[in-house]
Amino acid sequence: MGVQGTMEYLSDLLSTKKKKKKKQVQTVALKIRMDCEGCARKVKHVLFGVKGAKSVEVDLKQQKATVTGYVEPKKVLKAAQSTKKKVELWPYVPYSMVANPYISQAYDKKAPPNMVRKVADTANISETTVDDRYIQIFSDENPNACSIIILSLS
Repeated sequence: MGVQGTMEYLSDLLSTKKKKKKKQVQTVALKIRMDCEGCARKVKHVLFGVKGAKSVEVDLKQQKATVTGYVEPKKVLKAAQSTKKKVELWPYVPYSMVANPYISQAYDKKAPPNMVRKVADTANISETTVDDRYIQIFSDENPNACSIIILSLS
């Protein structure tokens, strides 16, 4: 960093003006119920009206609208809901991104090819349906476990 870079750095530190954070370019995907080309045009027109939207792509076959630009997902969702159509954030991800793509929460018949619904990773959840009392009763450390099992079978 030369003398010029040092001077710029110090002037930035000493300046009292607050700098605005630059917004990041984001891509927001929505699942929107569209029946015809007219619906698609209406959705595209409304989404282009969102402040900061640079491009809008509408895929009628997949019922998907993608907005790219300096936008906030909540504002895009709210604008799409103003069309009075059923709208939700794009729920699908490639099946390779989900730990268990064949569980009932992830599988969706209406999903595009090679896509499943995004579900939380259940591998780290420690919930169980077995009560701890049963584990203690039938443990190997319980000398009466065999008699309890025989009584419960008869």
